[in-house]
Amino acid sequence: MAVTKIRKGDLVQMLAGKDRGKQGRVLESRPRERRVIVENLNTVKRHTRPQPMRDSSRMGGSPMTPGGVIEKSAPVPVSNVMLVCPTCNRPTRIGMTTKEVKGREVHVRQCKRADCLQEIDK
Repeated sequence: MAVTKIRKGDLVQMLAGKDRGKQGRVLESRPRERRVIVENLNTVKRHTRPQPMRDSSRMGGSPMTPGGVIEKSAPVPVSNVMLVCPTCNRPTRIGMTTKEVKGREVHVRQCKRADCLQEIDK
């Protein structure tokens, strides 16, 4: 199983592509594909036609989903984003350490910057 160190809800910064340097929250992580979807970054336009909604027969009429040009975020390779540390507010690499919690060892992500070294997962 593929494991990525970037999870849903993390703040990341783009390293490459048209949105290079911008920051956004991770909406979805796809570890098997090694890709993440970042909010409002790497947006693509999708042309859709109006389609009837599912389970609309219960409500009486046939409501339609609107058509037109819809902008949505496309997946980005994990190698093109870098996690922003919540304590030092800078893009950082991620290290893993083990921590003792209630008698169990738990893996915790850690900022790799020499002047920070704080835990990312509290």
